Amino acid sequence: MSSYSAEQEDLLKRLRRIEGQVAGISRMVADDRYCIDVLTQVSAVTKALQSVSLKLLDAHLAGCVVEAARQGGPEADAKVKEASEAIARLVRS
Repeated sequence: MSSYSAEQEDLLKRLRRIEGQVAGISRMVADDRYCIDVLTQVSAVTKALQSVSLKLLDAHLAGCVVEAARQGGPEADAKVKEASEAIARLVRS
């Protein structure tokens, strides 16, 4: 069971909405729509994906990382390092 299981349906709903937005962007490009309009939609999708990422990260920290920290040892260190690396990737993106 993943740490985001409780929010799985909400996450899937958000991801389906994002899929629709991306399909809409593809149609906009195919229809040769105005650049700024396309960029506005790309920005909206980017923000939506960031929101999903933050929800997943929050669940990981609250679940996997906290549980590993309670147990201590190398597993805890590995989970903290893994979370830190994930945060770094999100910040760079």
